[in-house]
Formats: sequence, C-alpha cells, structure tokens
Amino acid sequence: MSLFGSLFTGVSALGAQSQTTAMISNNIANVNTVGFKRSEAAFFSLVTSESRSTRYSPGTVSVNRIQRVDQQGPIQQSVSSTDVAISGNGFFAVKRDTNSGGTSEYLYTRNGQFSENAQGLLQNSAGFYLYGWPLDTEGNLPAAQGDLSSLVPVDVAFLGGLTRPTTSAELSINLNADEADETLGSALTSAVDFSRGLRVFDSLGSAEDLTLEFTKVYGPQATMETTLFDINLTDTLVGDLNLNSGDQFTIQLEVGGLRTYDVGVASGGDVTVTTIQDIVDDINNNLGAAAGDAEAFLNESGQLVIQRTDFIGGAANRITFANVGAGTALNDLGITAGAYTSSDLDSTTYANGAPTDVPAYSADGFPPFQYYPGDVTYNSRGWWQMNIVMPDGSSQSRGLINFNGDGTINALEDSDGEIDIDLNNIDWGNGAELQDIEIDIERFSQFAGAFDVIYSDQNGAELGLRTGVEIDRDGYVIAQFSNGASAELYKLPLVTFANPNGLTEISGTAYTETEESGEENLREAGNGGAGYLETSTLENSNVDLADEFAKLIITQRAYSAGTKVINTVDQMTEELLRLR
Repeated sequence: MSLFGSLFTGVSALGAQSQTTAMISNNIANVNTVGFKRSEAAFFSLVTSESRSTRYSPGTVSVNRIQRVDQQGPIQQSVSSTDVAISGNGFFAVKRDTNSGGTSEYLYTRNGQFSENAQGLLQNSAGFYLYGWPLDTEGNLPAAQGDLSSLVPVDVAFLGGLTRPTTSAELSINLNADEADETLGSALTSAVDFSRGLRVFDSLGSAEDLTLEFTKVYGPQATMETTLFDINLTDTLVGDLNLNSGDQFTIQLEVGGLRTYDVGVASGGDVTVTTIQDIVDDINNNLGAAAGDAEAFLNESGQLVIQRTDFIGGAANRITFANVGAGTALNDLGITAGAYTSSDLDSTTYANGAPTDVPAYSADGFPPFQYYPGDVTYNSRGWWQMNIVMPDGSSQSRGLINFNGDGTINALEDSDGEIDIDLNNIDWGNGAELQDIEIDIERFSQFAGAFDVIYSDQNGAELGLRTGVEIDRDGYVIAQFSNGASAELYKLPLVTFANPNGLTEISGTAYTETEESGEENLREAGNGGAGYLETSTLENSNVDLADEFAKLIITQRAYSAGTKVINTVDQMTEELLRLR
C-alpha cells in the first residue's frame, strides 16, 4: 500500500500546486482591476492512520482558497469627480438593475469607478448600479437607514435645473450712533436715516428685493422733546431763554410722583430752577418714586429731551407737563403741555413683546430684548426703528431694535443660538409659494461713525442648470448648478461585515453575503468602524506582482518535485513487474 499510496500522494501534490498556480495566475491577470482582492492558497495535509506504528501509509495534500478581501489596496488619483475609493472597512451597495423593490439581490463592491449613464444613474465600470440613502429637503436621512430597504438607485438627472428659494440671510451693518433721534410717532412718516437693499429669491427662482430701513428713535418709552434747538446746559432760564421769573410748571409721572418747578425764585417747597442744568439734574435724581424713573438730556440737535425710562405701554406710564397759573414757562421752553404716553410694545405697530413676556417673541418676528430698564446694561439711547419693505413698497414687518452701551445688539438668542428676524408667509404676488426667511442680525452694531454694510449674504439662487456631480468625503452625492448653487441629493452608506473574507466573489469584482461573512451593517462613512471615502480616487488591486512571481517560482518547483515522485514510483513499480 505504501508504494501506491506514494503515487497518490504525488498526484495530490500536482493537483494542489495546480490550484495554487490558478490562484496566482488569476491574481496576476487582475493586477489592474479596480477594487480587486487577491486570493492565496493555504495547504493542509490529509493523513491515514495505521494501528501499528511499524507501518506507515502516506496521506495526501489539499488546498483551500483564502480571500484577502480585508486587505487595503493602494489608492490612486483620478480625474473623475464621481470616482471614489474606500479607505478602511466597508463596501458600496450595488445591484445589477434598478429594481429597489427587493426582487434582485444586493451586491457589495470596492469598485468605486462610477459614471453617469444616459438615464442619469450612476454605474460602476462593471455595470452595477450604485444605491444610496435619499435625502429630504432638510438633508435628513430616511428613518429606516439601517435597513437595505431604505436605499434607492442614485439618480442625478436634473431635466429642469434647480432653483433655491431664500430661507436665511445674514447681514453685518453698523448704524451711526451720532444720528439724531426721532420720536416714535414721527419716525413712521419721516425720512429714514439709512436703508439697505437685500436681494433674495423666491420658489420660482425670481429675484426679489427687500429694503431694510433704519430710523434712530428715542424708544418706546413716553418721550417729549422741545421745539427749541441749540440749547446748552448752562443756559439761564430767564436771561438766555426768556422765561419769566416766578413762573411755575409741573412734570408728573402717572405712577411715581409730581415735581413743581419755580423759575428763578423759591415758592414754598417747590424746586427752584435757574438753568437747564437744574432741570436736568432734578429730573434725573428726583422725579419719580426712585431715581431713574425718568431721565433728561440734550440730544444731538440741542433739544431738551425728557422721558420715562420704563416702556410698558398704557396710561400708567404717562408723563404729563402743565403750566401753573397763567405762566407760560413750558411754552417758552418749547414744550407743548399735555400727556405723553409710552408706545405699547404689544401693539401691532411695534410687536416686540412686552417686558413681562418670557420670552417676548412677536408676531412680526423681531427678537426679544435681553436687557430692560432697571438692568445696568440697558441703554436708553440705543433705539432704532427697523422697517422691512417689500418690492411693491408695502411693509412686511416693522419693529424696534436696541443696542447696548458697547455697541452690540441687545437681544436674546433663540433656541438655535441665533438672533434672527423671522419673516413669515411672504407673498410675492407672482404665484410663488409663501416664503419664510430668517434674517440674522447678530452682527448689527451701533458705533459713532458712518453707516456701513460690512457684508451681506443669503442662501437662495436663481434657476440654474446642472453642471456637474461629485461625491464628497462624507459620502454625499452633490449636484452643482450654473447659478453657483449645489444640492446634496444622496448619501452613500458603507456596508460592513463581521468577516469580509467570508463573502462569496462573483463576476464584476463584487461579493454576495454568506453565513460566514455575517449580516450586513449600513454605516455612515467614518462611523461605527466604517472607513472613509476618498474623492476623485480609485482603489487599485491589492495584488503585489513581486510576491506573486516569487510564489509562482516556488509553486513551479513544488510541481516539478511532485512529478519526480510519480516518476520514481513508476520506475519502482516497473522493477516490481520484472520480478519472475
């Protein structure tokens, strides 16, 4: 048995080395195949056992194929924006057809040499269709993104081009702190101090021009300014302003007290005033239940301004001026006797929300204030009326903004950490969809100096035709358009397996799932152990020619040695047959 067993052993050696040669030749043949993974032979012995140690029965040799699917191939630069290589773990999900209903099986490949076919579908060089997650209008992935049923063929055809309606805009504007103030009522009809156009785009791709108008105002608090200009704090009431000595007038806060002023001479417990400075000091320090309930100052035009500091609207926050007796002190100061009332911030004209609202959002979408009267940071001299005007001249939204003493805007951030004016349900009157736009005003400032627009930006675009497609490193399939816009259409998952070497290879450098490979897992690039995508590159074969040629030489020698064994056993059996 040992003589013929040796013959069978030699034959098995030839068979095993033939299998090895086949694997080597296949590796060499695919050295330039994109995404190809080499195979190598693993030998193991088959032995026969004898019950007696004095007898030996030779066994045979067998060979297993080991796939090196998990070994990275070298990455080479490509000129195509739809070529993509995987660096690390994972496979592209592909199919032989575009039937996403589940009747054709998913295949998995590392061949990322994709291009657009006549129907706008991405196919690789082996003809397999690429599948990915579709993105909704907000860029979100499907809910069942962990299941293969969430994948659809990647279709980049855009027959009608793309329009992008404006949803957000951002401006950085400096408003001149030295601009003269207007009372809130007159600001509605007076010329604006500064305006800025903002071009946005509607859902039809039409350009629409909004105009942002700014007027510096005293604020919503009850305010009186004199009709006299060029007043100085040192001006005497009798000598410089021609008031009569002995005249009297009163200033009363509806809630907070009454002050009676005597011009030039004292009268009982009244306040004697001889200069503008006397009036300003007493109002700032004594008018009201506590210091700070009212304030007085000279504005940029030299007008005396007297106002309440609180600006909740209504009669409770009035400030009232009256002459006492037959005197005309108020008239001589340029003050019209009567009651001045705060503009109610809950009104439809100035809908920022009252200070008691938390948070004080408004129907007009202006952000609420962060600081109010009583806060150390609050600045009563930082008020502006802002009006957003539609292309037809109508007002889309009007409100108030306020700036802190350091020039920054006094406003609360919203839940997204932004300071926006929200324009809602804009009707352009041309058949376009109603539109919402958020205008970021966080970088508005108020500093002394010229009005200045540092920059402005918005995210809309007019109609554009598709000019190209690319796949980025995160796996997004992005279409570019002639209007400069881009759109994320799909996101490519990377499919990972517990044992990628257990996959079954099929024609086209692709694999199918097996029990040995484990079930597929859909991952986003760079997450959950998945690799990364390298754009405009291809993963070459992981075959090393030098290694393959060295193995080929060894295999050839082993095969030759096997034939020697067969020749030797043949000669020995021939000698055996010659025995008589």
